Amino acid sequence: MKQILGIFALAALSTAATAQDRETSTTMKAYAAGYKAAFTCSATFNGGKTPEMIAAQELTGIYQGFRAPMAELPDAVIDHKNKRVSVKFNDGLPPRISQWREGLGCTQLPVGADFADAQYLPTVDITRPNTGDSQPWKKLDTGSGALKAKLKSMMTDPYYGKDALTTALLVATPEELLAEEYIEGYTPKTSQRTWSVAKSIAASVIGAAVEDGMIDVSKPANITEWQSPIDPRKNITLENLLHMASGIDSNRAGNRTDRLYAGGGRMSDGATEHSLDVKPGTRFKYANNDTLLAVRALKNSFESTKAYNEYPFTALLNKLGMNDTVLETDWEGNFVLSSQVWTTSRDMARLGILHLQDGVWKGERILPEGWVEYIATAKGPQPAPRRSGAKPMGYGAQWWLYDKDFDGIPNDAYAARGNRGQYLVVVPSRNLVLIRRGHDPAGGEGFKLDLFVRDVLKLVK
Repeated sequence: MKQILGIFALAALSTAATAQDRETSTTMKAYAAGYKAAFTCSATFNGGKTPEMIAAQELTGIYQGFRAPMAELPDAVIDHKNKRVSVKFNDGLPPRISQWREGLGCTQLPVGADFADAQYLPTVDITRPNTGDSQPWKKLDTGSGALKAKLKSMMTDPYYGKDALTTALLVATPEELLAEEYIEGYTPKTSQRTWSVAKSIAASVIGAAVEDGMIDVSKPANITEWQSPIDPRKNITLENLLHMASGIDSNRAGNRTDRLYAGGGRMSDGATEHSLDVKPGTRFKYANNDTLLAVRALKNSFESTKAYNEYPFTALLNKLGMNDTVLETDWEGNFVLSSQVWTTSRDMARLGILHLQDGVWKGERILPEGWVEYIATAKGPQPAPRRSGAKPMGYGAQWWLYDKDFDGIPNDAYAARGNRGQYLVVVPSRNLVLIRRGHDPAGGEGFKLDLFVRDVLKLVK
């Protein structure tokens, strides 16, 4: 399983040099400045972190290709009054700018855009409900016991990954928050970037839209750019996208979308332009673009960008009390739900509990009947071993599956997994949700999730 845990880090390393070869030095500096501005902005205004915490955690252990140009950049300028961050990178262009907005977090402006251009960013008008932070738990962490002690030791024990930097661990049932532990400086209200855990949140938003009768996953995805009669991509279904089986060409790894994540690009600048590589539904390839396209198909069900941007809050997040969760967008208003969500460990646990309860929350059905089984069932092409002897996890609809014999982990368990060690594990047969958050360095030995899950299951009766 160690091989599986290294997928994200190895992919980042293998493509870093490729990115440098493909882009000019000026563009790489723009990317590095955009990365620094974006993460500083989100960590400051979403996460409430200090510059020292950001430097030590968000901006350390990053992709290899960004490290050299990042080291040449000046400090980020944090404008608390206007809630934006800028990073100078080129004498002939404005600095890279990341602008925060209520509800939608931070968005990078395009390379070359100036401060005044932030006025054109989409906004939302949402009210987060005044639900208690203890919802849904009737009993919170008591601060004692074997599980609490074990989580505390796991925070720093190299047995669970010699290079791992764990920031939070949490174990809960729908009724009780059994234990939680945080690194110094973090509290239950401290949010972090989810990285690819956002993909499972995306599937939940799409599930809510299915329940609302807005979309059908079996139908072709509604992507405007693909609607020419001669374009074969018009036949790619939403289900193909959810299963990472679109057949669309991506970069070698599939999980690097630097122009969007760090370059201030629009989702539509990249994800919609790639051609078919294989027949849809015949190959599994983990790709950010498949998730981005699935969410873009949902956007086309709305009359306006504003209505689309407000939907995840009214249909899902507010109902669960996920009040510390922010879904970020590109500058055109497309949710970047392949990665750019900021949330707390408790909010992630709430999403897991919704799935333990078959998509029902406080008596209200939020996800369609059968949706939880759908996302947690392997269907279509599946991940292959990275090398001989490596056991791959299965893949459902934007969730990873423990659907084989993983030595002590029930076969009904499934997980949302993100870069740098973000994990949400749902274990239906044990009625448990397990959370791990971290800042594991790219290329290092990250957190050993399976050991964590096995050891927690041994302690919880």
